[in-house]
Amino acid sequence: MSESYVERLAALGIVLPVAASPVANYVAVVRTGSLLVVSGQLPLVEGRLSANGKLGGGITVEVGAQAARQCMINVIAQLQAALGDLGKVRRVVRLGGFIACTPDFIQHATVMNGASDLAVAVFGDAGRHARSTIGVPSLPLDAPVEVEGLFEVEDC
Repeated sequence: MSESYVERLAALGIVLPVAASPVANYVAVVRTGSLLVVSGQLPLVEGRLSANGKLGGGITVEVGAQAARQCMINVIAQLQAALGDLGKVRRVVRLGGFIACTPDFIQHATVMNGASDLAVAVFGDAGRHARSTIGVPSLPLDAPVEVEGLFEVEDC
């Protein structure tokens, strides 16, 4: 890798936030062997949602994709907090996206591309991943998007 993941983030103008603490009875990250699972992250910026509401009900696809991108930034912040070094990420294995939307909304994949595109921009070929994107009636705090991830990481 000629360019580090941190350098790629900087080139994209991204400064990772402090990883958010869980708000209920769960942990933000679980590691088993060489797999690391990051719990679902909302599009929080400085502790506040970057957008709220439903896709198809006031939130545009573009705003939704930006929210998914912010969720992915927060997923990466959790990785940094758990690993101490993003260079330990070998691969983005899977991303899961939850899109709060109206029943007639059908552009879930386009919204989730906000997260997927960032994963590839930061991690390169190691960022190409499997994915599920699911429409849901609501999300915590009236968030429009939530993103979770599964990563292969170096053994410590």
